[in-house]
Amino acid sequence: MPKLIKNEAIIDDQWTLLEEVDSVENVSENTIVPLAFWLENKDSLPANTGVWFASNEEPETISDVVNDLPLIAIHFPKFADGRGYSIARLLRERYGYQGEIRAFGDVLQDQLFYMKRCGFDAFVIRADRDMEKALQSLNDFSVVYQTGGDARPPVFRVR
Repeated sequence: MPKLIKNEAIIDDQWTLLEEVDSVENVSENTIVPLAFWLENKDSLPANTGVWFASNEEPETISDVVNDLPLIAIHFPKFADGRGYSIARLLRERYGYQGEIRAFGDVLQDQLFYMKRCGFDAFVIRADRDMEKALQSLNDFSVVYQTGGDARPPVFRVR
């Protein structure tokens, strides 16, 4: 079973992410489907279905039902694409999403600390990367210079 980092621990991934789906019959419990497919078929999908966002999709499209979803995954097509950070912050801060926000795709160890500050609580690490080192990187810094979604005070307010 594949592993991921969730709530600062390495665990078995209980979900299956489908990059493409052609029929509702192919979706079972604990499946993550593309946002467009979910929007078209949400009334026919199992209750425990997650949704994933491409980096160019807007969280406003599900703002009225966001807390009905058990999991929202955000795709990072390449490490230099930072739009997923904004999607996570909007989901947590503007829409009050309380469920799991998962990062997947080109997710690198150096990004995890900042992703966590934006509201991510689960990370699918690339197979060619060290999961233990990635887990340790969630606590790389003891102080922060900016405000974030984690309510951690920046260093200028701590003085």
